[in-house]
Amino acid sequence: MESVATRTELQAVIEHYMQTWHRRDPAAIARCHQEQGVVESPMYATLRGRKAIEDASRAFFTSFPDATLTVEAILIDPPYVAVFSTINATHVSDFFGLPGTNRHLEFRSSRLVRLDEQGLIAHERRVYDFTGLLVQVGVLRAKPAKP
Repeated sequence: MESVATRTELQAVIEHYMQTWHRRDPAAIARCHQEQGVVESPMYATLRGRKAIEDASRAFFTSFPDATLTVEAILIDPPYVAVFSTINATHVSDFFGLPGTNRHLEFRSSRLVRLDEQGLIAHERRVYDFTGLLVQVGVLRAKPAKP
């Protein structure tokens, strides 16, 4: 199969992936990954395979059903794509054992994605302020800095 190597092709693949996220479609998100693709996430640890990726996506959208993702920048260096975004959501259902709080949260997210020759995500590493996210939903308490 022909390699997905040009910037234009990689841009189209990642835009399709972001559209599946905007639709909040866990099955479509998982199909963007290789059958045995890997996602490293501070929220869900290391996920291996489409089923695990789909299950984690479903859990996220169950906890935060109104989640929106605003892409701020996409950087392409084949076969890698970095996506920088902001996620806004309301915590309405169980998240790490905490029942829904109806609190609004906002956090920045970065994803480093490596695509294979077929344009599927082989590996995705997500980076975000997970501690800040836990503070926003009330799992952790922030201590004020001492003067």
